[in-house]
Amino acid sequence: MSATHELLQRAIDNPGVLQWHTWSALAPGPALVVLGAVHGNEACGAHAIARAMDDLLHGRLTLARGRLTLVPVANPLAFGRNTREGERNLNRRFVPLAAPRDYEDRITSQLAPLLAAHDALLDLHSFHTPGDPFAMVGPRNNSGAREPFARAGEEMALARALGAQRVVEGWLEVYDRAARARGQLPDEEGIGTNEYMRSQGGYAVTLECGQHEDPQAIEVAARALRGALAALGLAQVQAPARFTGASTQLKEVVLRESPHDRLARDWRSFDAVQAGEVIGIRADGRPVLAPRAGCVLFSHPEAEVGREWFYLAESETRP
Repeated sequence: MSATHELLQRAIDNPGVLQWHTWSALAPGPALVVLGAVHGNEACGAHAIARAMDDLLHGRLTLARGRLTLVPVANPLAFGRNTREGERNLNRRFVPLAAPRDYEDRITSQLAPLLAAHDALLDLHSFHTPGDPFAMVGPRNNSGAREPFARAGEEMALARALGAQRVVEGWLEVYDRAARARGQLPDEEGIGTNEYMRSQGGYAVTLECGQHEDPQAIEVAARALRGALAALGLAQVQAPARFTGASTQLKEVVLRESPHDRLARDWRSFDAVQAGEVIGIRADGRPVLAPRAGCVLFSHPEAEVGREWFYLAESETRP
């Protein structure tokens, strides 16, 4: 068994223990934390982080300044089961509680102070259907009540340095809209690792590395980790090409209303749609039409009833 697989197997064998390693250089610099397997069936980040840990432990990679913390498996129970969640979705209510109620609450109690002790977070994920890798950033600078933020420039710079040729923004606002469509008010349910990191004064980027089962997603995650180290000046590594194009702004989410709702075709993320194009068909035969020209993101043919079926987005220019 390789050293990286042995490390990941330890996480599977001990779901009651979270493992992370921190390297601190004597030269001052920013502090970066990298998470893998927040969702247990999204394993690419875990493998890429375990590989980086092995490189650091054996001198193939050296921290030049600042601090780096690597958490290969943020949700050991789900990772061992190869499921999205252990008892619930860790990335939809990442809020520390005085009295944790479930497994993911207990994880949050441990990870929340760890995130708060860093400047930046890179959270490595993958997605259900085929599509190109993309980075996700949070809100633009604002002083609003829901997600006030003042580090959008640094966050976007990190997102553009990860090697993905797409950057998506606006997730929480659209997720809140979905909550209202389900008859809920936006609350802690929409807060994930990135939102929590911003609430603590840091900034955060999620990288969606590709389809869950695509072995190339591990390489995408490893490249992103190198890109983050280079962008923050933490290590002398070869950086991927910086993305310089327009960002993609999420505009709308459509929920699945029936188990018999079906998509019109096998949509990949960033597939273009024209205004009026049929994206899906409801159980009673009604077509679901694109209200405007744009693209489809996060299509999920087997989404649970009342959950996100697909998102619609448009391109926008953001430095």
